[in-house]
Amino acid sequence: MRPTFDLDLLRTFVAVVDFGGFTRAAEQVHLTQSTVSQQIKKLEANVGHVLLLRDKSSGSVETTEEGELLLSYSRRLLATAAEAMEIMRKPSAPKTVRLGVPEDFAGRRLINLLSSFSAASPQIRLDTTSGWSVQLCRLLDAGEIDLALIKREPGDGACLASWKEELVWVESARHPIRSDPVALAVFPVGCIYRTRAIRAIEADGRRWRIAYTSQGLMGVQAAVASGLGISLLPSDAVLSEHRKLTPVDGFGVQPGSELALVKGRLRLSAEAKFLAEFLTDRLYSAISTGS
Repeated sequence: MRPTFDLDLLRTFVAVVDFGGFTRAAEQVHLTQSTVSQQIKKLEANVGHVLLLRDKSSGSVETTEEGELLLSYSRRLLATAAEAMEIMRKPSAPKTVRLGVPEDFAGRRLINLLSSFSAASPQIRLDTTSGWSVQLCRLLDAGEIDLALIKREPGDGACLASWKEELVWVESARHPIRSDPVALAVFPVGCIYRTRAIRAIEADGRRWRIAYTSQGLMGVQAAVASGLGISLLPSDAVLSEHRKLTPVDGFGVQPGSELALVKGRLRLSAEAKFLAEFLTDRLYSAISTGS
């Protein structure tokens, strides 16, 4: 095998040229003068050319034609090596974890929780996407996100963790409505609350109509508060402007839904597993306190 360039030899060679002699070069590279001489001889033996001409009377040196050529390459090799070492010593770039969160959940309790995670884990970059559970499941299947919090029927498939959600019927506290068909303020098609509400009313043999549809929780809450329609919401989404409906009002108790932390088909990275553990540990208390 052909010998490769020894960076220490190149560094000594450049020092001898830059500082005009073996003595001053030895001081700069913290070697003895005899060691510097030996390294230059070794480098010349490796490349098969004399690289430096030394004036014995003055101690100065000058490069040969081959030495001048190698000097240019030496500077580039040493600069590249220094750059590589600097890059390797820097903290590694943050690893990205992609998380999907429910549209009606993102603006309430989760933001502070995710902010605290980012502050405590600067080595992980969190990319969060909000959407309806149906959309988030599609993104998981496509490998476009790593984890998702979705609203679903209890026990509907595998999950990393799950939390029960209490659902309640609500109407306006100031503008109650008693209409036939039942006026509903709901989320778009695919939302479990919308589906549950429609099925429950149909199971009672009653008619319904969609009076208001909103992509966001605040829109549905406002529609209910203003008397546009009734809705089926998580208990922690009930506002002071709302009144809970009971069986006496003709709206029976609904079974709870489920908030589940799920993963896609791809294997989770160490960073995604760390986020999953964080959410599993912290989300229950966040839901319980409504913070």
